Amino acid sequence: MSTINTYLTFNGNCREAMIFYKKCLGGELLLQTTGESPLAEKMRPQMKKIIVHATLIKGDLVLMGSDMVGEKGVLKGNAVSLMLNCDTEREIKKYYTRLSAGGHASNPLQISFWGALFGNLTDKFGNQWLLHFNKKQKPKGK
Repeated sequence: MSTINTYLTFNGNCREAMIFYKKCLGGELLLQTTGESPLAEKMRPQMKKIIVHATLIKGDLVLMGSDMVGEKGVLKGNAVSLMLNCDTEREIKKYYTRLSAGGHASNPLQISFWGALFGNLTDKFGNQWLLHFNKKQKPKGK
């Protein structure tokens, strides 16, 4: 089956954001700067520290990012959200608290009309998160 992974673009703070997400969600973080890539020879010295590619992996969760952005820079909007399906009530509460730190907790966790625990927030980097836990779903691996 095909999968879709989220790829976030930042304007110079990819390293900071990905480290924040790792602290919030756990997992293994891999960061590659332009200076460590084949692009190094073509870049000005001040550009060699920016992140060309970052990957945060925790089980099936894959979150990617980069500072490589077009001439207009990053344009934030509401067209993209990160949907985080959690395995336990404890997990969703932990992630909601961590991800909303320094951001805006727009809709606190509450039981939704479809019966799941659900909430959304905008993190301190302007990215929108939807957090979902359905008590009726079986945890992965069980």
